[in-house]
Amino acid sequence: KALHSEPSSLRALGSTMQSLLSPSLMLRSASVALCRGVGYRRSGVLANRKDGVLSARVVRPAVTVAAASTDVETSETALKDADGKDISGAGIRRRFLEFYESRGHARLPSSSLVPEDPTVLLTIAGMLQFKPVFMGQEERKVPCATTTQKCVRTNDIENVGVTARHHTFFEMLGNFSFGDYFKKEAIQWAWELATKEYGLDASRVWVSVFREDDEAYNIWKDVVGVPEERIKRMDEADNYWAAGPTGPCGPCSELYWDFHPERGTGPECDLDDDSRFIEFYNLVFMEFSRSADGTVSPLARKNIDTGMGLERMAQILQDKPNNYETDLIRPIIDKAASMAGMTYDGASDAEKLKLKVIGDHVRAVSYLIADGVYPSNVGRGYVVRRLIRRVVRCGRLLGVAAPEGTEAFTPAIAAVAIEMGDGCDPEIKNRAAKVFDELEREELRFATTLGRGEEILADMLAAAVAADAKAPVLSGDDAFTLYDTYGFPLDITTDVASEAGVAVDVDGFEAAMETARNLSRDARVAVDVTAGDLLAGVADELGEPTRFTGYGSLAESDVRVRAIVKQGARMDEASPGDVIDVVLDATPFYAEGGGQIGDEGEIIVAGGATLAVKDCRKAAGGRLFVHSCEVMGDAPVREGDAVTAVVNAASRRRAKANHTATHLLQSALKLVVGEDVSQAGSLVTFDRLRFDFNAPRAPTSDELRQIEALVNGWVGDAVALDAREMPIAEAKAKGATAMFGEKYGDVVRVVDVPGVSMELCGGTHVSNTAEIGGFKIVSEAGIAAGVRRIEAVAGPGVVDMLADRDEVVSALAGSLRVPPEEIAGRVSSLMEDLRAAQKEAEALRGELAAAKSVALAADAATAPGGQKVLVARLDGVDPAALKAAAESLSLSLAADGGDGVAVVLGSGSADGKVGLVAVFDEAVQKAGGLKAGAVLGAAAKACGGGGGGKPGFAQAGGRDASKLDGALDEARDAIMKALDAA
Repeated sequence: KALHSEPSSLRALGSTMQSLLSPSLMLRSASVALCRGVGYRRSGVLANRKDGVLSARVVRPAVTVAAASTDVETSETALKDADGKDISGAGIRRRFLEFYESRGHARLPSSSLVPEDPTVLLTIAGMLQFKPVFMGQEERKVPCATTTQKCVRTNDIENVGVTARHHTFFEMLGNFSFGDYFKKEAIQWAWELATKEYGLDASRVWVSVFREDDEAYNIWKDVVGVPEERIKRMDEADNYWAAGPTGPCGPCSELYWDFHPERGTGPECDLDDDSRFIEFYNLVFMEFSRSADGTVSPLARKNIDTGMGLERMAQILQDKPNNYETDLIRPIIDKAASMAGMTYDGASDAEKLKLKVIGDHVRAVSYLIADGVYPSNVGRGYVVRRLIRRVVRCGRLLGVAAPEGTEAFTPAIAAVAIEMGDGCDPEIKNRAAKVFDELEREELRFATTLGRGEEILADMLAAAVAADAKAPVLSGDDAFTLYDTYGFPLDITTDVASEAGVAVDVDGFEAAMETARNLSRDARVAVDVTAGDLLAGVADELGEPTRFTGYGSLAESDVRVRAIVKQGARMDEASPGDVIDVVLDATPFYAEGGGQIGDEGEIIVAGGATLAVKDCRKAAGGRLFVHSCEVMGDAPVREGDAVTAVVNAASRRRAKANHTATHLLQSALKLVVGEDVSQAGSLVTFDRLRFDFNAPRAPTSDELRQIEALVNGWVGDAVALDAREMPIAEAKAKGATAMFGEKYGDVVRVVDVPGVSMELCGGTHVSNTAEIGGFKIVSEAGIAAGVRRIEAVAGPGVVDMLADRDEVVSALAGSLRVPPEEIAGRVSSLMEDLRAAQKEAEALRGELAAAKSVALAADAATAPGGQKVLVARLDGVDPAALKAAAESLSLSLAADGGDGVAVVLGSGSADGKVGLVAVFDEAVQKAGGLKAGAVLGAAAKACGGGGGGKPGFAQAGGRDASKLDGALDEARDAIMKALDAA
């Protein structure tokens, strides 16, 4: 539904900020202690042991962490209705949540904007965090719940600021029932909330129902008392919800506010008339399940899923013409306007549109960055980047100035959004510094390319107009070049092109983008959930979840095969050679999770068969451990067989070493690089470990050596680990680090390396750091803006890596005929020889090109105005030599006299590559209105390439040398035509 996946919101003014002391801050500020009698001398936060090994121990202070409240205090100036009730955005949110809390609903926090659901890019609806419960993949934790959920949609970004209530970021208020209450209660409470709690005029509230849902129709008419003329039956497109082609589904009922009741209630009234009606509350009645063959059957447990757009209700209650002028967004707009030296009320319509874009997008990026999504060129990161760059461009056009002493304006505007934000997400204030850093970095990065990109775009638009003045079109390839090379989102390119009267080939852009990278797609993807339903059904049948025994044992005997699944179907038995999934009632196999891969090993069947376990994963919302196996031997395996499950001890030992080393690595990074380092992902395999982290900069080589030394120091200190389960509140109070965005239950497992690291983690670990044996960083690199990746090995993996490297060193020493210790010197010497030879060859090629170009001067044509025009082909010349030849010819022709010089040279190589260069002096530019970049851009495009430059000089390339002659002819014609007309 549109409402279910659209609205937007912000937070509340006057709320108090509750700071949480993070473990990283403790690491940074803690004392470095004496350790087991080994002398240390202090060096910053690190300590150098007398034996030269870096080490550090953290002394954790006793800290009581107050639970952050989702309530927002209402200021004395909060908006009030005629009855004195709070109708501020914060008040509307608070009253909604309190209304349902008083009716037995558990208030739950908003989930991250980064969803666990793989079918969506970002959280786009309030129900998304409950989807596994609705799908039967997870057990409900509460019978009914109420939430305020932050959401982001960007599939029709061009409507932001244009319509009265379209946003990228919105806040969805919702109440949910998981088999507790159903249609009658949901309808009655929705009406009571709207007309009693919020005080809406009941005569101005209309209702829609699914055309066949007589039950809902009769409840609205007979129980609630809504007149029939204000109840509309609508079709599936408007009033029927489904999770996909299979799974839960059911009718919807929606509440609408009538802005113009004077227009009457006749049958011609259309609820889709946006000028009159606004949908503000959507009720979804999940009462059916659709199977793969299309048949629909009643659900055993019927559910309720609702959504109310906070911004929409604020518009109604605050009596504003649009959502942007409510107190949820207007303060952000006013801040941007003041920084531009204007007021919103005094702005023109075009200026108001830009201010609305800033107000909306700043909210969105503040929450996205706070949820760990940083600007990049792919996926969610691209969403953040394009939104920030739209803000920057709108700000530049409005003249928004950065505060004195700063270079960027976006952080100052975001500060307003964040100050209002903790009513929806209390954590946003704790991450404000990171939000400001990322905004400033992206704004300044874009500013460095914006000017250059605008010049290139201007040349491209000029070339498009020159090619077809009546219907100019900017090609998709050119638009993609702007995106890929200069960081111009398509939105900005289309905005600028539209202002110049040039259309953009969006389909061509999308085609070019698709071949280069996976762009952001935030629309729902319909998926077949029958496989998940099968395993969820198995879990329901078994009743008890799989019992995991692998923390204390690698073998479990006398367990039973509870289910066999082959190619998505339940089987009674499997034959030798079959590849199957097996569920046991208990298992020592660790199931993939928390970045650690699943165990491998074997399941020995009492009847003689052996199952080779290749992997283990969780299913049915974590209730089942599913073993991916191949049946070995001659005997079959049957459901109900008694088996012994045995984990491969060597593989587990490697995984444990790598996983514990990952925890030590994170602690070392926080100490060396800075407290703002945070985990962005990890992978623990049997052979290596990978750790992704958010950091404002790359660690230096010296810092990487310090990090490595710290980890090996902790390994050498033989620190005993303590792993235990405890309530999550207790774990946080102790300072345990949680993986941001990860979902945790009420009881969590805490892995503590005393004095070094304490994390929430369900993975397997060594019992003492000495078991790791050793740690070695293999590589460090950036994988996205603000995100770095370290790959490393630990334990036996270090020995494997050293053996591989020794083999390489030995081979190199043999090839170079030097001892291993002299390899570096010998390679440096060879590199110097190579550079000298390359420089000499480059000089010779330049001399050859210059010599060839002398002969070309005689081919120069003379335009009617006396200008010299030379367009020629010079094959086998690299770009640098081609540039030198063009500049030499330009000077030579100018010396021969004339009223201007234009030189265009092209070069084709044996592999089909094309090089192009153009030099136009000022006389040619003035006489014919010519620009080197525009002329060369058209020639490059004809050769399957692109490029551009300034009016006087440009370089470009292409991929099809067979088209070069034709392109040069067209360039010559364009120049002569322009000069003829001068």
